[in-house]
Amino acid sequence: MRIHRDFRALPAEARGAAVAVGNFDGVHLGHRAVIGEAGNAAQVAGIPWAVLTFEPHPRRVFRPDTPPFRLTPFRVKAREIAALGVDHLIVLRFNLAFSRIEAQAFVRDILVAGLGARHVVCGYDFVFGHDREGDGELLLRMGRRDGFAFTCVQQVRDENGEVYSATRVRECLRKGDPRGAARILGRPFEIEGRVAVGDRRGRTIGYPTANLALGRYVQPERGVYAVRVGLEADGGIVWREGVANLGQRPTFAGTGTLLEAHVFDFDGDLYGRRMRVALTDFIRPEKRFDGLDALKAQIAEDSAAARRLLAV
Repeated sequence: MRIHRDFRALPAEARGAAVAVGNFDGVHLGHRAVIGEAGNAAQVAGIPWAVLTFEPHPRRVFRPDTPPFRLTPFRVKAREIAALGVDHLIVLRFNLAFSRIEAQAFVRDILVAGLGARHVVCGYDFVFGHDREGDGELLLRMGRRDGFAFTCVQQVRDENGEVYSATRVRECLRKGDPRGAARILGRPFEIEGRVAVGDRRGRTIGYPTANLALGRYVQPERGVYAVRVGLEADGGIVWREGVANLGQRPTFAGTGTLLEAHVFDFDGDLYGRRMRVALTDFIRPEKRFDGLDALKAQIAEDSAAARRLLAV
């Protein structure tokens, strides 16, 4: 998949595509239905398959002081979209100036003149343009006039009739339900980053950890999780099992939320390496211990619980 950051300078092979348009934070099963519909249209017409998205997320521009909420920072979002088989990812920089573009101008200047889109696909709740004045009805009307087909993908629901949404994913994570989040995402929720040097306290009690700062990620329920840890190796990812604490380390008067992952049966050096941590099961809430012996005993229990859960 090729990534393009300027719609005004697209190469010929990226123009004339079937384009799925949206923020797609999480790339959950509802988003996949929208992107997949564009893929179906591209295959039928023999044209490129593209996704048009926006960075940073508009909420960060309009409400910069809100708590972190992202499910998939751009690097992760791009990887998940690429895994679907998309040919081109077009990324538009979202800022206040961009937010003031009139909806008709967005269609005329970006979708038609910039992308040369032949088929546009969006979700039922997608709105765009200044004051959110653009919607599927506008895309349908302008498509008939300007020569592109349009498809609006209606709500996609799970077996219980609930709509797949990023809001539901966040709710599951905030109440310590990673399995519920995974059912909406179609995969486990992951936190990815570069391993930072910590205080190395875990090594002194036999449980070394690799530490990741959450940054702009949504913050799941604080506590201990069974996890699978993905480590880059030989151009790919090797997955290992482990246990992780997500929180502020109250036993040591820690500040700031940190993910500390202990990888089972691994003694290599992870400092500075990129790492992916998939949350699979919530074991217990975070709590403070009276000393290292009590903490060590609890980590042993948590590790045994994680091994049992990961074996299922």
